[in-house]
Amino acid sequence: MAESNNNSPATEAARVIEGKNVYFFGGGQADGDGTFRELLGGKGANLAEMSRIGLPVPAGFTISTEVCTYYYDNGRTLPATLDDEVKENLGKIEETMGKKFGDVNNPLLLSVRSGARDSMPGMMDTILNLGINDEVVAGLAAKTGNERFAYDSYRRFLQMYGEVVMGVEQYEDEHHDPFEAIIDAACEKRGVAVDTGLTGEDLKGIVEAFKALIKERTGNDFPQDPMTQLWGAVKAVFTSWNNDRAKVYRRKYGIPAEWGTAVNVQAMVFGNSGQTSGTGVAFTRDPASGENVFYGEYLVDAQGEDVVAGVRTPKPVAEMVNDLPKSYEELLEVRQKLENHFKDVQDLEFTVEDGKLYILQTRNGKRTGLAAVHIAIDMVNEGLIQKEDAIRRIPAEDLEHMLAPIFDAKAEREANKIGKGLPAGPGAACGRIYFHAPDAVAAAARGEKVVLTRVETSPEDLRGMIAAEGILTSRGGVSSHAALVARQMGKICVCGAAEVEIDYANATVKAGGVTIKEGEYISINGTTGDIYAGEIKTAPSRVVQGLIQGDAEAMSHDDYKKFAQLISWADELRKLNVRTNSDSPEQVKNAIAFGAEGIGLTRTEHMFFEGDRIDAVREMILADSENARREAVAKLLPYQKEDFVGIFTALEGRPGTIRLLDPPLHEFLPHTKEQQLDLANKMGIQVEEIMRRVAELHEFNPMLGHRGCRLGIVFPEITEMQARAILEAAAEVDGAKPEIMVPLVGFKKELDLQKEVIDTVAGEVREKYGLTEDQLAYTVGTMIEVPRAALTANEIAETAEFFSFGTNDLTQTCLGMSRDDAGGFLNEYQEQEIVTTNPFASLDQTGVGQLVEMGVEKGRSTRPGLKVGICGEHGGDPNSVKFCHKAGLDYVSCSPFRIPIAKLAAAQAALAEKEGK
Repeated sequence: MAESNNNSPATEAARVIEGKNVYFFGGGQADGDGTFRELLGGKGANLAEMSRIGLPVPAGFTISTEVCTYYYDNGRTLPATLDDEVKENLGKIEETMGKKFGDVNNPLLLSVRSGARDSMPGMMDTILNLGINDEVVAGLAAKTGNERFAYDSYRRFLQMYGEVVMGVEQYEDEHHDPFEAIIDAACEKRGVAVDTGLTGEDLKGIVEAFKALIKERTGNDFPQDPMTQLWGAVKAVFTSWNNDRAKVYRRKYGIPAEWGTAVNVQAMVFGNSGQTSGTGVAFTRDPASGENVFYGEYLVDAQGEDVVAGVRTPKPVAEMVNDLPKSYEELLEVRQKLENHFKDVQDLEFTVEDGKLYILQTRNGKRTGLAAVHIAIDMVNEGLIQKEDAIRRIPAEDLEHMLAPIFDAKAEREANKIGKGLPAGPGAACGRIYFHAPDAVAAAARGEKVVLTRVETSPEDLRGMIAAEGILTSRGGVSSHAALVARQMGKICVCGAAEVEIDYANATVKAGGVTIKEGEYISINGTTGDIYAGEIKTAPSRVVQGLIQGDAEAMSHDDYKKFAQLISWADELRKLNVRTNSDSPEQVKNAIAFGAEGIGLTRTEHMFFEGDRIDAVREMILADSENARREAVAKLLPYQKEDFVGIFTALEGRPGTIRLLDPPLHEFLPHTKEQQLDLANKMGIQVEEIMRRVAELHEFNPMLGHRGCRLGIVFPEITEMQARAILEAAAEVDGAKPEIMVPLVGFKKELDLQKEVIDTVAGEVREKYGLTEDQLAYTVGTMIEVPRAALTANEIAETAEFFSFGTNDLTQTCLGMSRDDAGGFLNEYQEQEIVTTNPFASLDQTGVGQLVEMGVEKGRSTRPGLKVGICGEHGGDPNSVKFCHKAGLDYVSCSPFRIPIAKLAAAQAALAEKEGK
């Protein structure tokens, strides 16, 4: 692994060698159960649990995640004791299934699959039909009387083993890999469209061609010994824990490298043994919409990889009642039993072998944010779970899916519809077509919106899927890789659009008589499956229409009602308050509609750029005397006061933290010759004078230069004007609760000097309006955004009446990384797992977090009850919100559209604290 766990390799090795490393399941018994996730991974724990509750699970065993840790800590070797444990448990499988591994007359074949604690669909490697060889295939054909089935199983094993274990490289063109090229050639020779039309003789030829390909590409013969095959597959699964796509996936979903994966070895059952057999993937509820319907797909005479790989477009699971009616009825009973037992929507894989149903695995189903909310609320209403369970299980970030835009109804009606596929990820996506993941990533990096368009996706496309707004495939069903991963990511997805012709060679999409070239626009509706040429105008989601616009029709929609119910539960449970970062009355109104309890940050500098105000700001900066500066600043006073009147009015008595001017002055000056000349003409001065002043204000490191409180100390007239505007506005708005925040304080004396200016102005405003101190109350605090402020917070709190952590700058100053320039190395840092997440998106809890905790503790040691919040962008990140709860903050502040996410995360943090987690 990239990082080991906290135990030393020697200690870990001893624990693995002495302990139990292999856990059996099957025949109604199991060595573990559903609580063994850390040891057996999610898949192994659930297989054990299903076996215990009597579901028809093929027998198998799980090699624990601790062996994976040992494997990486010890030079990719396995414990010596593992051989005996595997053989012992292999014997148990043989006894339970009535077959023997490697036996010619009654062969037991195995599947070897990964199983991390958290599901990572398609990211690691799988081997099916292991144990077959030249002798066993003949015996299997004789025993079953089905030569085609036997050789179909053999060619599948050779393909998987050749790629995964022996390293036959894939290549990118119209075929996925050289094995598929051989199959396509055989289909063309036989004159059939798909491999189900091939005969046993055809498959024999493919088997020989596959073995020859392996020898040619690797220089080694395919191993005929079943135990050699098994150990090769086990090591390959452990190795795949650190393949590129697994690492990308772990980074995206915050899965620690040190967790490792288990390996699940399970008896094969065969869905490809004829017309009374089949395989499928199903969800106990619709994972796209949340509707309480059995949702999934199946194929007759196929193995599971055929369904999820998208090579064949499967049938809806409801049609199974026609092809395999007895098994379908049994499957419905399993559906109910799984939901009642696991209390959550389940994603299950099943196989029917000659009319007998087997359940191969179950896991909590990956679902869209929309579905997550609907399913959780419905399950509470059905009495399956409590409201606390609903709060726990919805990833807070997923609420963003319910706020995402949809297509404008009128624009969609008028658009050029060119085709239709299966709706697999709800919402509206519009972007430029790109066919390959690297091109999609590059286009997104240029700022383009992308729709990744593929015949079918595979795990190798993960980076492109992350970069894309939406995903379109011409093959594969709603349980395909594209659909599964898209739903988890909240990506808009239309798959299985058979009428869409995707031509990689010519880089075009053809459908409905229209040809769209790579780089041109396409629009997809992941709720209906409709596909359109060109761009379509979008509209706010129903939740946004209801909250912000007060639209009665939207408010009557189930999406809105369930969203509102969830947030009301979160409000009951959370302890952290949630405020907004808003700079205008309109933004504040939107934030209040989303449930903001006040303002945590208003950036006053944003107001300086509106209308003609910038001219007065520039006049102030260019002034060569205090009197001239005061004259210029006076022109800004009425504008600022008007802004604050609007903001306090919109707050309706809620508190509002207003930050004084923060950026360096040069940001307000014109930097091109044309702009400087225009300003010179307006001010009636020589352009050279402006050029000279711009040069004087140039700073080598503006972020650490003349900005924040340093501006107010050198030019107190700026602080005076802003304080007067804030306090006069407060005097004119009933119930206004101004909190004046001084930025970039690192020394107590800085805050003392600024507070003196503010207090002096406050006295003048009270006298002007005839108000007492109680009638015009305000507080003065500071933004903790440099390490020294956190280190000396006990001193600063003697003056400061509140703290607000500006974690954007605190991260920059703590880590010595520029938020704007870190892109040159930050991706590589994440690749190398130096940092697990972008520290500017999710708070660095180990480093920056210590400064926050220190600031809270020291500040409250001086001023008990000190109000403390966070107003950096981290205030809307769920993991950061949970940290803020733990650190004892009073509130977080974030942009309006992140408020519901912060509320849900805060409720989850409160529940975790209550449960001692």
